[in-house]
Amino acid sequence: MVGKNTLRAAAGAIAALLAFAAPASGQRSSLTMLDQLDAGRWELRVRDPGNPAERLCVSNGRRFIQLRHPEVSCDRLVVEDGPSAVTVQYTCRGQGYGRTSIRRETSRLVQIQTQGIRNGLPFEFSAEARRVGDCSA
Repeated sequence: MVGKNTLRAAAGAIAALLAFAAPASGQRSSLTMLDQLDAGRWELRVRDPGNPAERLCVSNGRRFIQLRHPEVSCDRLVVEDGPSAVTVQYTCRGQGYGRTSIRRETSRLVQIQTQGIRNGLPFEFSAEARRVGDCSA
């Protein structure tokens, strides 16, 4: 016969194991939401007066993760991987780091918040990215 204390201890141990297992599953995320964004020419509008819109040719929504480190190979850690929002933290050895959250409104419109360090200087901004057409050659 199993006592109440034994059951409580077993339940506590299972809860502890689940708590440690949850972050590990987040690290193996697939970022499917970003893969569902439409490829093409996107316009990035930073919510800061005086900043002109940037135009980007995007073949994959993952391009939005490292807006201030676009050509750098960085290590990534997926913090959140949901059907309409993702958050990724990345580190670029000798180049800086960042943390980006992307929320999908449609496959052609996303909201982006990012912050980090690039070339020894901090950056932080919120932006809206909208697909505006096809990429020209």
